[in-house]
Amino acid sequence: MYPENYRYTKEHEWVLIEDGIGTIGITDHAQETLGDLVYVEAPAVGRRVTKDEACGIVESVKTASDVHTPASGEVIAVNTELADAPEKINADAYAAWIFRLKPSNPAEFAGLLDADAYQKVADAG
Repeated sequence: MYPENYRYTKEHEWVLIEDGIGTIGITDHAQETLGDLVYVEAPAVGRRVTKDEACGIVESVKTASDVHTPASGEVIAVNTELADAPEKINADAYAAWIFRLKPSNPAEFAGLLDADAYQKVADAG
């Protein structure tokens, strides 16, 4: 159910790590829980973030939720398509990334959950 090559946070973000860069979005479980998304706020390109910092927002017709960064570093790209089409996350949560991060401490990625561990978090509630 959750891509094996991704890593996950307990706050329901996913991370795809390629060439040392982390691409971050919210999990399918998160988008399902939130419902129809109507707004996505990504952190600004160039912003320096600290591991676990709330740096973005996803908002649905029901509620809003913070997006946390899984590692410290610099935001190097944002998915600008989501500003006009936040529903892309509902359509495919793993294709609709929110931002990309160049980590200042790549070792922080090592503490993220694998798919099996995240499945247990999602099942718990």
